[in-house]
Amino acid sequence: MVHNMTTYHPHIPVLLNESVDALITDTEGLYIDGTLGGGGHSKEILNNLGENGRLYGIDQDDEALEEASSRIGDDPRFTTIKGNFGYLATLIPPQEHGQVAGILLDLGVSTHQIKEAERGFSFQEDGPLDMRMGKFSGISAYQVVNEYSYEKLRDIIFHYGEEKQSRPIARAIIENRPLETTGELRKVVSSVVNNRYEVKSLARVFQGIRIEVNRELDMLKSVLQESLEVLKPGGRIVAISYHSLEDRLVKRFFKAGNFEGKIEKDFYGNPLSPIEPVNKQVITPSEKEVSDNPAARSAKLRIAEKTEGGGE
Repeated sequence: MVHNMTTYHPHIPVLLNESVDALITDTEGLYIDGTLGGGGHSKEILNNLGENGRLYGIDQDDEALEEASSRIGDDPRFTTIKGNFGYLATLIPPQEHGQVAGILLDLGVSTHQIKEAERGFSFQEDGPLDMRMGKFSGISAYQVVNEYSYEKLRDIIFHYGEEKQSRPIARAIIENRPLETTGELRKVVSSVVNNRYEVKSLARVFQGIRIEVNRELDMLKSVLQESLEVLKPGGRIVAISYHSLEDRLVKRFFKAGNFEGKIEKDFYGNPLSPIEPVNKQVITPSEKEVSDNPAARSAKLRIAEKTEGGGE
């Protein structure tokens, strides 16, 4: 498959000023953009760092890395790393562990991948059932759609896709197997959902499958846990999420350092959380930003700080 024919659709950075303002506490510090994408947030971070500040940009997608590098140009403070942010502690050199001043995670999938038919993310274009964001995922959307049991398919569509019609959709998929393309999957979903909500239902089903294929929630849990290894005490993590599953994981972790959201206490009843939220209220985009960039509509920004004894 030839990739060089494609055009890169830049992802308009969401909550740009808010996220960068929250992230940078030391202009000469070391920062990580865990979701480099087209480099929109990274460029702004670099604009706000001093000459000794440094930034790592992580992405698992070759085209995103190329786009970001050309957008940012030759900046000695900036280093790209290819990989999945879930492996953060492995990707960042060991001598930098405990030195990082801030980590930014923009959990929106780059617009580029969604719009590119040949990678199978889009229900608006016909393409193969793939949806793998990097070369790291073991399964493709084809396997999820054609090999998963009814229960598993139903649960993915319901929990990851947040789609209420998960039962009839899962049954229809199984009855029409094998499905080869995104267009075939679209037809099957459309045949059982209410026409009025067809586009929303399609988006939810595709989201659910994409999250499963890329183990997105596992990777998010992993990067949050590993962030405590690489951040210095007082170092910040800024996360922008776009659906309630991700936001719930982020919110609980920022509150308690675990995914149950329960804060452990010491013998005297003092909280022992390795991390604490900086903003009590979640930050959302302005009406103007949403009208300029509809993709920002569901974005939620949370900020947390590693505590002095955090992650030790």
